[in-house]
Amino acid sequence: MSMKIFKTNDHTWENQHETFVYNIENRYELANGDGSAIESYNAATAGFQQLIQEAIRNSSHLRGLGAGWSWTPIAATPGIMLETKSLNTVFTITPASVSPAYKGDPSKLFMAQCGTGVWELHNFMKQRKLSLKTSGASNGQTIAGVIATGAHGSAFDVGSVQDYVTGLHLIVGGTRHIWLERASYRVVSDRFTGLIGAELVRDDVLFYAALVSFGSFGIIHGVMIETEDIFLLEAHMQQKTFDKALRDIMCTLDFSKATLPCGNERPYHFQVIINPYDKKNLAYVTTMYKRPFRTDYTAPVRNSAGIGPGDDAPCFVGKLTDAVPKLVPTLVNKLLAGSLKPFEKQCGTLGEIFDNTTLHGKLLSAAIGIPIERVGDVIDLLVSMNKSKGPFSGLFAFRFVKQSKALLAFTRYPYTCVVELDGAFSATTYAFYSEVWKELDKQNIPYAFHWGKVNELTPARLRRMYGDSLDQWKASRKQLMDPQTLAVFTNPIIQQWGL
Repeated sequence: MSMKIFKTNDHTWENQHETFVYNIENRYELANGDGSAIESYNAATAGFQQLIQEAIRNSSHLRGLGAGWSWTPIAATPGIMLETKSLNTVFTITPASVSPAYKGDPSKLFMAQCGTGVWELHNFMKQRKLSLKTSGASNGQTIAGVIATGAHGSAFDVGSVQDYVTGLHLIVGGTRHIWLERASYRVVSDRFTGLIGAELVRDDVLFYAALVSFGSFGIIHGVMIETEDIFLLEAHMQQKTFDKALRDIMCTLDFSKATLPCGNERPYHFQVIINPYDKKNLAYVTTMYKRPFRTDYTAPVRNSAGIGPGDDAPCFVGKLTDAVPKLVPTLVNKLLAGSLKPFEKQCGTLGEIFDNTTLHGKLLSAAIGIPIERVGDVIDLLVSMNKSKGPFSGLFAFRFVKQSKALLAFTRYPYTCVVELDGAFSATTYAFYSEVWKELDKQNIPYAFHWGKVNELTPARLRRMYGDSLDQWKASRKQLMDPQTLAVFTNPIIQQWGL
């Protein structure tokens, strides 16, 4: 038995958002072989090792490819791209595979193979009356891809997807593969690592380095996650005056005096979209509240423009085009009026609310994480720059996420506000982004770029953003892989960034 490998002989690769085309040596489509789930999984491990050995012999490069959801060539390589979406087995974990030291509920642990789609996990968990703890706004990514780029939702008391990962099965060489988890949070037993034939490594620093590593720590073959009991989200979207009260909530996440749909109840999800051309000074405010699961609910529905309650701005901003500057305000106002319709009390599971797995037009999306106490400064900066350097053909969105312990997670502040600038696909949009980053640097506002979205990372900026965490990440990479394997998993973009 062996992993199925189909060599497509494609010599170019384009990301899902169609923002770049990359020249590659080849693209291989991978699939599990026949046999039992664990037999085919272990055969895939051996297949990955064989591919690494071949790459070392041929002085070539490899990169595991998820769904190609990133706007940047972070997952690309001039070598061989490994398409993993058919490697999508999900394993239940038996009590015998769990360490006696584990404090959680073994029945809520699962291991997903690298190509498993987030949407597939939602469906798998719902059948078992369980749920993921959070997800991104879009569910088109694979589980390995979504954690490797630090993708986030807006669960500001939960975190990002990588924050409920408990272990990683990493293929770190042609003859070595490891199960990596924290020494401070032991989860698996020796029986488990014996089943997959992996070397057990328990190390907090290595674990937090490998979590957000965009494919440069070898192949992530399996991901173990903790789930929770299934729940419903009660979702609302209002148009509210962007006044001091709303601004204060965005800068503090203090809802004690809030007048939101459920009064001052603390939401599970909180998002504010600002249209810089709204003459009425109204913002779109989305709040979602966690509710016990029940079966007699009406599933969420999309509005007349096809936008669902969990869809983010990229689901409709793709309709914008670069325009004569004086027409930009009219076009943006028209787009939002047609796409965003206020709603109340839409209920659904996490997977039903955040169910988008498709793309809606070509656009650019940039995002940064900032400390929430600087939200007001960034809003003022964006509004001012839109007047002096714009007009920006897009809008500004603000989502809020709990800090991650992953060394290179861009959600690195105690509470991170993710500022998203979604706009038309154009050179004008790129130019506006560039001016914003310069002004943030000039005003000494701390920020970190979303790895999978448009950015202008440089070694100097990375140093300012991550400090000592950068050194720990680089040292961890060298610790886990020998020089030959390091070369295989090094691509031009991480060389450009000094990683």
